[in-house]
Amino acid sequence: MCLGIPGKVLEIKLQNDVPMGRVEFGGIVKDVCLAYTPEAAAGDYVLVHVGFAISVIDQSEAAETLAFIREIAQSDPVSPNPRIPEPP
Repeated sequence: MCLGIPGKVLEIKLQNDVPMGRVEFGGIVKDVCLAYTPEAAAGDYVLVHVGFAISVIDQSEAAETLAFIREIAQSDPVSPNPRIPEPP
């Protein structure tokens, strides 16, 4: 099982001949490898797992996934208020 988090691609650049993107997750921006999603463009949403974009998704799927993650997290009695990005 893996957990993929949706993020929005802000910009794309090559780093050592590998496509990399600056991806935003609710205000937090991280460098993400886009080697598995060469079709990704700035403005697209990608599903990211351990620093790799594993698929390009549309905005509604990104929002649905984040809402689902938020729902699961809020049901946790130990940590009911985790920091989860707002849906787009």
